Amino acid sequence: MKNLFSKTMIIGLFAVLVSSLPLSASAHHGWAWSTGGNIELTGTITESKLGNPHGILKVEVNGEIWTVEVGQPWRNERAGLTDEDYAPGKEIRFIGEPSSDESERLLKAERVYIDDREYELYPDRD
Repeated sequence: MKNLFSKTMIIGLFAVLVSSLPLSASAHHGWAWSTGGNIELTGTITESKLGNPHGILKVEVNGEIWTVEVGQPWRNERAGLTDEDYAPGKEIRFIGEPSSDESERLLKAERVYIDDREYELYPDRD
């Protein structure tokens, strides 16, 4: 009986843990945290961390540091971007959706411009 209770308890705890994961992940990933409108942001990359679930750039814009989410590796590649395009020191322009909390200085890039060339990360979003 004690062994059955332990297994039931473990299964129950696992079920609670698994069911709570989508709730915490949906708090940030996707578009729900953004304003729903686009802004333009131009600056210089100071740091880059590329990979899954998406790339993160730190970009200096008029003396402020913004965090810019760029595409997953496959999305960047499909748009024609390489890791070198996101290297620190590069000047870059973005069009994307900012966080609804203005104090976060957070942008999810939809389009990237390097030397007047456009790279569309989300061609299916209008």
